[in-house]
Amino acid sequence: MQNTEIERAVSGWAPLSKTIFVPHSEEEYARIVAFLDHLTDEVGENEDHPLASLMELLSVVIEHYESAHVPELTEG
Repeated sequence: MQNTEIERAVSGWAPLSKTIFVPHSEEEYARIVAFLDHLTDEVGENEDHPLASLMELLSVVIEHYESAHVPELTEG
């Protein structure tokens, strides 16, 4: 990656970093889930929407948090 790509990433990431992050607490988890819910309302199932890949990314982040912190339900 060239320096100009990193510079663009830094300038673009700063405003997004408060909204898009890896959650480390229940509060952060709730915030990122709420953001994904808003994105889902906006994007729907339109795979061509510019934010569709962001939805996919957030889904993976949420799934990772849940697998590490949310106990699985057992059928009984």
